[in-house]
Amino acid sequence: MHPIYALWCHPRSMSTAIERVMRERGDLRIVHEPFIYTYYLGDRGRSLPHFEPNADHPQTYVDVRQFIRDQATIGPVFFKDMTYYALENLLADPEFLSDITHTFLVRDPAAAILSYARLDPLFRRDEAGLEASWTLYCKVRDDGHGPLVLSADHVQRRPAEIMSEYWSALGLPDTPHALSWSGKMPGSWEHVAGWHEAVLASRQILPPEHDRDFRSELESLGGDFLDYYHHHRPFYDRLIAEALT
Repeated sequence: MHPIYALWCHPRSMSTAIERVMRERGDLRIVHEPFIYTYYLGDRGRSLPHFEPNADHPQTYVDVRQFIRDQATIGPVFFKDMTYYALENLLADPEFLSDITHTFLVRDPAAAILSYARLDPLFRRDEAGLEASWTLYCKVRDDGHGPLVLSADHVQRRPAEIMSEYWSALGLPDTPHALSWSGKMPGSWEHVAGWHEAVLASRQILPPEHDRDFRSELESLGGDFLDYYHHHRPFYDRLIAEALT
């Protein structure tokens, strides 16, 4: 079996831009959020805006896991997914976790929650995702799998430098041309196209917005979003302390 590289993330963490870079490399088989089907077509009790399921996609944890492994018999695989989509199953599946090189992507939860709330205002606290990422990070770290952490802010500030360091850590060759891409939508994004318009329009990783006060904007939204921020901020702080610099 060829290597399997996972990018575990939380919503609006810039994960689609990282996936778009990895796709542009041209030497990896890309799988886009395969576990979304196990989460939103299961017993979660609500639908996800801008999600139009493909009936042919595997929908159970076991079938998604097998699909990823099948792809890895053909060539090296990179997939990105929200950690909380399959957290309980992953924690109970050390064999599959041992098949994977794990990376965790994190972004300031004020910015991430603000962005998420504007696309999906009914999302729940656990779906902010950073607690789940910390839980899985601890599991794979304690099992000796050497997880990596990427900071969205670091990548935005120094994309060529951080991605080069990341590729080196994965044992992949440096591929600078992958840092820019066309506006053509990958076919595997069509079922969630509404979530990825900014990446398609940008054509590259954009610098951070230094002049925005995401925390104040989040406060102005009202509701439970500020509580979500306070809950997830400690998990972000623990993960960011481990990030590639």
